[in-house]
Amino acid sequence: MNPAVGEQRHDGPAPTPVPELFRPVAPGCFPDAVAAFLAAPDRTPVPVPVHGRPDLERAVALADGLYGGLDRPAPLDVGVLLGAEDLPAGVAELARPLARRWVAEKELEDAGGFPGRHPGTLLVVGPYGRLTLHPLRALLLAGRHGGERALTLLSGRDGASVAWNVAKQYAVPAADVAALGLFTDTDRPPPLPGVQVFDDRDFERADIRTEILGTRWRRVVFQGHGKDDSVNLGEFTVCGRNTAVPAVPGLLGPRCAYGLPCYKPEDKLVPLHSVEAVEVVLSACNSGPLADLALYDPKYQLLLNALDGPARTVVAAVSVHDSDRPENVAWMRAALAGADSVDVLNASLAGSHPYPAFLRFGLPGRPERTPPAPAPADHRPDPLLLTTGRRLTALLASGLLPPQHPLRPRLTRLARKTDQWTARPTHLADRSPEEIRASLAADLQSLDHALAEQVAAHPEDEVMNYPAHFGDRSRLDPRVREVTCHCGRPAQEFTRRGLLPYVLDTTCAVCMRCGDVTFRVPESPALWAYAADEVEQGGVLEVRAALTPARNGPVRLGLFVPTYLRADTAVEPRTVKVRGGAGEVRDVTFRVRCADGTAPQAYYFTVFAVQDLAVSTARRHFGVVPRRA
Repeated sequence: MNPAVGEQRHDGPAPTPVPELFRPVAPGCFPDAVAAFLAAPDRTPVPVPVHGRPDLERAVALADGLYGGLDRPAPLDVGVLLGAEDLPAGVAELARPLARRWVAEKELEDAGGFPGRHPGTLLVVGPYGRLTLHPLRALLLAGRHGGERALTLLSGRDGASVAWNVAKQYAVPAADVAALGLFTDTDRPPPLPGVQVFDDRDFERADIRTEILGTRWRRVVFQGHGKDDSVNLGEFTVCGRNTAVPAVPGLLGPRCAYGLPCYKPEDKLVPLHSVEAVEVVLSACNSGPLADLALYDPKYQLLLNALDGPARTVVAAVSVHDSDRPENVAWMRAALAGADSVDVLNASLAGSHPYPAFLRFGLPGRPERTPPAPAPADHRPDPLLLTTGRRLTALLASGLLPPQHPLRPRLTRLARKTDQWTARPTHLADRSPEEIRASLAADLQSLDHALAEQVAAHPEDEVMNYPAHFGDRSRLDPRVREVTCHCGRPAQEFTRRGLLPYVLDTTCAVCMRCGDVTFRVPESPALWAYAADEVEQGGVLEVRAALTPARNGPVRLGLFVPTYLRADTAVEPRTVKVRGGAGEVRDVTFRVRCADGTAPQAYYFTVFAVQDLAVSTARRHFGVVPRRA
């Protein structure tokens, strides 16, 4: 693409109805067809080189029912074309009107300085394989708040998919396509008039697959847990598998990639590229990872499946996020007002994350931005007695532990002692500060042992939900530290400050590839976990936990795997007690033995450390692959 192309003008006329909106053409005819379209867009269909791709041909047919005309969209300020050699001739010309000024790909070699050299909204066009951590991480962080630095992507799994997504930008939704939908498995938001809301109660009593595929949506959100390949909606699953695309040999895939049945009912799978929606929002962690951060083979990825479909705009999460009720309400209001989904969602999450959670594939609507509230700065010296008192208050008064929790009676007894030792120290003349500390240390060691055994026996214990429970009652500290993830990639470590006296601060490290890899509270052990990326069926995964104690003394460690892997694995040792010095790194080894019949797919393990009633965790992904002959 020629960087010297002049500014394109957008006069905003009414969209022109065209009997045939998209015209499939052979790749060799595509450049001439693009020239004909650009010369007479009011009476010429947009060409798409989809021959040989039955999935794209079907998407073109679905698109005819979603869009009612063609219009040249408002261009962004700056455009960059990635991997032109991998795109069909004619794609660059079709994309040219979508940005006022185009610059060469080499400008992104210094991605951190790019926004300063080329201010304004940015459009990046290119195949998915070129959307990597460098250079996009710097551009994403620079455009975190949207507005004048917003980043927009147009991509696809190959050249034909990229051409299809560029072509869709010229389409205007049909007037009768107005349905707004929110499908959530993690929230029960109050619906706003004009938005259809489906939550876990509906998933139990309605045919959600028919609801999704039987409606032409203007905008639709799928919110639930999952991986790169799926979003769970109860027993229904939004699926990223594209049967028309070949698998890439050697890449990790989900269970179905190895001939095993899906982990959810097959008749309740929703193929994402079949969803008739102008805009699809994938509100699930890692639903749109960058190419070098993806967990699975592109054949199974949600983002690419959505881009293969009829949607003009796809909103996906580049990594992990805490999208919940506030974001759902903000999105519904934005959808009703016609505001841009990505800008609204990222603005709502700006108080929780120092990074943009969502990416926009497709030209944006009007940006909307809400700056986060400033975080309080409150730091005091923290002797062990005060640390213990704060942690006991948090465990007992925050609502984290239910009344029947087995450790609550012991925690309550220690809270009474701590209260007496801190509230009336001068009345304890019969005991010196050294004696009090020794008594406290003995109580803490006993409770740490009980807590570690409780977590090892039942990893779903309520205490392990502290990052979410405390994080929901916190405010983001704007100070962010760059660290290196245990996968070797750059990560960000940030702290959420508790807003209430009984809510502890929580520190989290997030990697765009691995997600939220570590959690801890202040003055607690630091923990990282290192292991191979893959292990064969029947093999042993050796895990090295790098522990840095918060103070001199004993620390309990353990390792567990998710519920769906426990029957097929043995962990050695389940828990272990080590003694370390404050600030000194201590390596502890665990082994995860996989059964011969362990299903090949992606899994994770979690290492945890307990010291002074604080639980620190480190999570690491790994894949089980078929045993090699």
